[in-house]
Amino acid sequence: MTDSPLQNTRSNVGTLLFTLLAACIAFQLNASMLGPVLVTIAQELHTDEAAVSLSQTAFFTAAALFSLFLPRLSDIKGRKKVLTWMLAIMTAGTVLAALAPNIGVLYVARIIQGVSGPVVPLCLLMLHHEIADKKLYCTLMGVVTAVNGGIAGIDAIAGGLLATHFGFRSVFWVITAVAAISTLLLIKYAPESKPSSGIRMDWIGVTLLVISLAAMLIALGQASNLSAANWPLVIALAIFSILMFIAFWLVEKNSQHPLVTTFYLKQRSTWALLLTTTLTMTGIFAIVNGLVMSFAQNHTVGFAMSADKAALAFLTPYALIGWLVGPFSGRLAPTLGYTNVLRIGLLGSIIAILMMLFVGLNSLPMLITAILLIGVTYAGITNIILNGLGIVLSPKDNPGFLPGMNAGAFNLGAGLSFALLPAVQIISTPAGTYSTEGYFNGIMMGLAITVLALLVSFFIPRPVDAEVRQ
Repeated sequence: MTDSPLQNTRSNVGTLLFTLLAACIAFQLNASMLGPVLVTIAQELHTDEAAVSLSQTAFFTAAALFSLFLPRLSDIKGRKKVLTWMLAIMTAGTVLAALAPNIGVLYVARIIQGVSGPVVPLCLLMLHHEIADKKLYCTLMGVVTAVNGGIAGIDAIAGGLLATHFGFRSVFWVITAVAAISTLLLIKYAPESKPSSGIRMDWIGVTLLVISLAAMLIALGQASNLSAANWPLVIALAIFSILMFIAFWLVEKNSQHPLVTTFYLKQRSTWALLLTTTLTMTGIFAIVNGLVMSFAQNHTVGFAMSADKAALAFLTPYALIGWLVGPFSGRLAPTLGYTNVLRIGLLGSIIAILMMLFVGLNSLPMLITAILLIGVTYAGITNIILNGLGIVLSPKDNPGFLPGMNAGAFNLGAGLSFALLPAVQIISTPAGTYSTEGYFNGIMMGLAITVLALLVSFFIPRPVDAEVRQ
């Protein structure tokens, strides 16, 4: 049974938008607020930047796994109910992160926080259920999804300032407070909807799919160590992952209430979108939030900036411009075409990365300009449209399936990005030193992956029903 959509009065829409934004902000702080803090975490926990980057990988990997099934569970048990529990558990994980005495405990805390992985798609599903007007929904979609690029730069500034003056733990305490407040707002103001009420959850399929993806993620993480990798383990995990996916496929073919029918998995609207999302995040995410921030703070070959100044110079304009552009790109999607707008964003992102490579690493103003451009093209356009496609291409009889899978692809790509690009940077840097060459190679790898994402995007079908004829 599905509850009736709210009356689209300005007051009701504004309250709903504010509530969903608060939930998205609570999730996003776990990623963007920590961008300028990674170096400080490494110093205070007496470890290296590579180990801290793996804590980011742990968070996004967990987020990817939970994203596979929580949106579908919310269709059945109630979106408001599931989202509330997600935020509550994330809050508990954030408290543990603030108290972490070593990098091992931080890993555990970040994994717990990963339960919040599908917050954005769940919020978009709730928004889509309540807002019938296509143009209004797409505009609000742009506002909500723009949070994925950062909280208008405020999070980056705050993270850098807190890390510089009070240490990394203060950052997690601030995130805890925001998460608690957003949970209370959701309980009080969010409407409930259960489009698949009465359907049984396919827990066997969920288990097999989660195990399959987890094994592949561990294999990829181990393989990213290259010369230090345990290659027999990598091969064994990859084979195990494939076998688990085959088992998942067979279970779904014979299940009365599958997590997702195999018919949908074969469609271009599924595999092309998921592959484009994964490649886009892998290519771009760690460039902005990892390599550029590390280079800016590097005293040997970089610009020797403090964490707060680096955040102010790079992450703030990146997030702010993405926040401003997001509603406009969302508004353009139903008229210009979702896939057309997506390709414009990807092409612009490629141009921005080229600027970083060939002029930005030698010029602070040009590096800031390149980050500003990628704020427009990725945070303000590509990210918004990829999220939107997950909603409008999802089948009507299983609305939580594709948004959940797509959220998993976002988080999988982000985790892979932090595992792969910094590894390339470190491997191509002489031992015990830093070099521009290492950063160049890491960003170049991101560029190649982003170009591949653009090519794959041409396989994504147009969501004709979600577009407005001129």
